Amino acid sequence: MRIISGKLKGKSISFIRSSITRPLKDSVKENIFNIIEHSNLLNINLNKSNILDLYSGVGSFGLECLSRGADKVIFIEKDKNAVATLNINLRTLSLKEKANVLNEKTIDFLNRKQIEKFDIFFFDPPFADINFIEELKLIKKKKIYKNNHVVILHREKKYHENFENIIDPIIIKNYGRSKIIFGKF
Repeated sequence: MRIISGKLKGKSISFIRSSITRPLKDSVKENIFNIIEHSNLLNINLNKSNILDLYSGVGSFGLECLSRGADKVIFIEKDKNAVATLNINLRTLSLKEKANVLNEKTIDFLNRKQIEKFDIFFFDPPFADINFIEELKLIKKKKIYKNNHVVILHREKKYHENFENIIDPIIIKNYGRSKIIFGKF
């Protein structure tokens, strides 16, 4: 795994082999960022943005955001081994000051009183997990998103969750077994 672009282009990212977490493939990550940066449908500016990386694993998505100019990333991950590796990645890449890593369940983080709002939400829950739908509803209810925002969901393409009245899907792309959904609240 590596950083694809930005000030840290080509730098390696440590990851763990686990049945609990799965890394975001570089090819899928590259396609996600091409859409973020070049799609007229999203109209999102990664530079200076505030990112919420949920189910972040070792932080591949959020680290890429920081390399490309994001101001801050909050990483939420409940697996202690993934969090330890994420913290190593942040130290190795000298990004610790732009990140906040929380070793907890996503729902616990979202149930706290929120002050800040986010430009980009990246959800990468385990493919069999559907609890994230309740988390999407909670974000919408609490309105912790900026006017110009995007929600990015990494799902397995065989799943067909219903996002009606939660998010409006704007772009849906399939890459191998992965399905990437870009939407807005």
